[in-house]
Amino acid sequence: MSLPNVPDPMPGDAAAADAIDLVIVPRARDIGGFEVRRALPAAGKQMVGPFIFFDQFGPVLMKAGQGMDVRPHPHIGLSTVTWVYNGVIQHKDSLGFDQAIKPGELNWMTAGRGIVHSERTPPMERSAGQKVFGIQSWVALPKTHEDVAPDFEHVADTALPLLTDHGRSVRLIAGEMYGARSPVRTASDLFYADVVLQAGARLPLPAEHEERGVYIAEGSLTIAGDTHEAGRLLVFKPGDEITLGTTTGARFMMLGGEPMDGPRYIWWNFVSSSKDRIEAAKDDWKRARFAIVPGDDKEFIPLPDA
Repeated sequence: MSLPNVPDPMPGDAAAADAIDLVIVPRARDIGGFEVRRALPAAGKQMVGPFIFFDQFGPVLMKAGQGMDVRPHPHIGLSTVTWVYNGVIQHKDSLGFDQAIKPGELNWMTAGRGIVHSERTPPMERSAGQKVFGIQSWVALPKTHEDVAPDFEHVADTALPLLTDHGRSVRLIAGEMYGARSPVRTASDLFYADVVLQAGARLPLPAEHEERGVYIAEGSLTIAGDTHEAGRLLVFKPGDEITLGTTTGARFMMLGGEPMDGPRYIWWNFVSSSKDRIEAAKDDWKRARFAIVPGDDKEFIPLPDA
């Protein structure tokens, strides 16, 4: 299956330039000695489609003996989506799943009414050291699915559609794009893809969905003559297709979907359409009512004070 070939807008094309609604510069956050760059939620923009949280972790070189240790913590009302560019992360959760996440493999964990998980560096990689780089996003669940039973899906790289031609590579993580469909089950209409463009390559951003964004992880993108560097989330207005180009080469995530069925409250690791539901989850975690993570039940992240 080939990718579409659409001419790039001419420099100074006002229509294409106006298609960018917002440029978000992520803010740095420390999650226990490990820095992330958080693009969503942002001031003035809570979600792009159902994507309500978007973190870039790394790139960081962890020396021998160092590792990531995100202790067990709870979630409700969302799906966590972990995508690794470099390194290996060990996922464990209260459903009993114990899964190494490697580059190109997808972890899609649906919290629903409640789940607990941890994310750590596996023993072999901790001993040898490794470069760690990737993206974790949260997808808010529609109201009809906020309290479903928790679930976990791990998808191998070979099961995810890969479209390549003319210096362009699109790994479709979820949803449907360019005539291909991912096998990943989703609760709402969305799209998510890992895209690599070689220098000089161009790719149209489909216009099927109302809300669309592009997060530049490496390199830079040019749109209507304007260049946008890595570490930026570009949010687009609804409308016609525009074309993403690059003179340097780029790696970026395409994300978005249809608008959510109303606003969401987000507090710590909890997402819900109801403030009362979040308060109940806070109380449940404080009183140890969530399930434990088998094989990782000696530590946990306590409920924040505020």
